[in-house]
Amino acid sequence: MKSTNHIILSGLLMLMTSSVFAGGGWPTPKGKGYFKLSQYVLQANQYYSPSGEIIDIATAGIYISSIYGEYGLTDRLGVSAYVPFFSRATLNEQVSSSGTLLAEGDAVNSLGDFDISFKYGLIVNKPIVVSASLTLGLPFGNPSGGSTEILQTGDGEFNVMLSLEASRSFNGGKGYINTLLAFNNRSENFSDELRLGIEVGYNIAPKWNAALKVLSVNSLNNGSDLETPANGIFSNNIEYLAITPEVNYSLNERFGVSGSIGFAASGRRVLARPAYSLGVFMKL
Repeated sequence: MKSTNHIILSGLLMLMTSSVFAGGGWPTPKGKGYFKLSQYVLQANQYYSPSGEIIDIATAGIYISSIYGEYGLTDRLGVSAYVPFFSRATLNEQVSSSGTLLAEGDAVNSLGDFDISFKYGLIVNKPIVVSASLTLGLPFGNPSGGSTEILQTGDGEFNVMLSLEASRSFNGGKGYINTLLAFNNRSENFSDELRLGIEVGYNIAPKWNAALKVLSVNSLNNGSDLETPANGIFSNNIEYLAITPEVNYSLNERFGVSGSIGFAASGRRVLARPAYSLGVFMKL
């Protein structure tokens, strides 16, 4: 039971972080900033198996309260951070049709894994802008939690991701297109990843902005087989195509609210149910 449940929970945080695009190719101007407080919820009783098939599982869930912030150090260089200050992972109890308890439920509360990024504008003040980013993934989450030590709020590995983003606005600045190409180098014998993404956004009405984000995460299969590890870290070779529609409403020039629904259209070793996020943001 331990190894099976471990595979189920391994995809939670990977799916959660799949839809993050931060500013596209435009670096945050000097002295300007963006800060967001979010609540993320994912519950699933289905799972993409290693072969890509959807199978039924015991209901698993994760609930993450986080702060994201970005700030411009210069007009070309900015720093950002994703800080999940409270993460809760759960696994529901399993009961047979006759009412017999097959497996007890479990839960763990802790910090999650932090991300710290530095973005530099390579091409600015042009119709198409390009930036490069260095992201450090810090393993502050719990890779082996709960009474059964199969629940995770982090993957237990330090990673370094290099990204290139290119962006262009259209229709007088009402809309934009962001593209992403990233290489994620992972430690602890995890396979490295290639990430490809595109985001399209548009101001659909005064104070309203809608966006559609698509991200493909692909394993390079150059690590060890960590699908059922004894030390409780996340599964290796996770892959998915994540699609996330998002809506933002500006209350005024500084504050606003946002909501999104993200799901994996296809995948391997990830949960097969939508994830929901609500947040409030502030602009400097």
